[in-house]
Amino acid sequence: MAENPTVLITGASSGIGATYADRFARRGHDLVLVARDKERMEVLAARLRDETGVAIDILQADLTNPGELAVVETRLRDDRRIGVLVNNAGAALGGAFVTQAADDVGRLVALNTTAVVRLASAVAPRFAEAGEGAIVNISSVVGLAPEFGMSVYGATKAFVTFLSQGLSFELGPKGVYVQAVLPAATRTEIWERASIDVNALPLVMEVGELVDAALVGFDRREPVTIPPLHDAGQWDAYQTARQTMLPGIRQEHAAARYQA
Repeated sequence: MAENPTVLITGASSGIGATYADRFARRGHDLVLVARDKERMEVLAARLRDETGVAIDILQADLTNPGELAVVETRLRDDRRIGVLVNNAGAALGGAFVTQAADDVGRLVALNTTAVVRLASAVAPRFAEAGEGAIVNISSVVGLAPEFGMSVYGATKAFVTFLSQGLSFELGPKGVYVQAVLPAATRTEIWERASIDVNALPLVMEVGELVDAALVGFDRREPVTIPPLHDAGQWDAYQTARQTMLPGIRQEHAAARYQA
């Protein structure tokens, strides 16, 4: 694999994905940009080619469409220049669960979970065989907090975090780095698309600050990066508490409190 491997970024036309494209291009990485909005990707690609000199390919794809998703999977399997996958494409859904249309929920799950796991599945065997490579999955702190009231969105992000941690255990010994990035509210178009007024939200992080912090975690090879969390010890304590439960949940019999 090249010293500066090509980076494939989904959801690359705006927001977090476009900012990752900017940052990796400035690090000298060639790019493959994936999103639905080809025109915006072309504008971004033209600017980055001019400013950085890197090579940039564009793949227009709706990752909720199985056929278009398959095209991206094929590119990940076959293009050995690609050494980093940034699974960024995602969406949110406004309103309460009881008011959300089933088809909208289905599309959200397809984009936020199915596409993420399929793209990771497409590239992971090649990375493991090569003994190198990186998969960055953009999750969310909402996946840790049902109290935030975004039940389906939060569930999809909990899936992404768990998947990332599981893949880290599986692929890390093979030389493959897997990072879960958990932003809090970040100023991107995801809110407008979900009919949520981002200006009404408190404490919204700017996207550049979010991605720059995530890349610090990437360089440090953190398995989980939570840019808005100031006290890293809180995450460590959370992990310790979870791990402390593990011996207790591998039992043959139900706990005494559940026995008549």
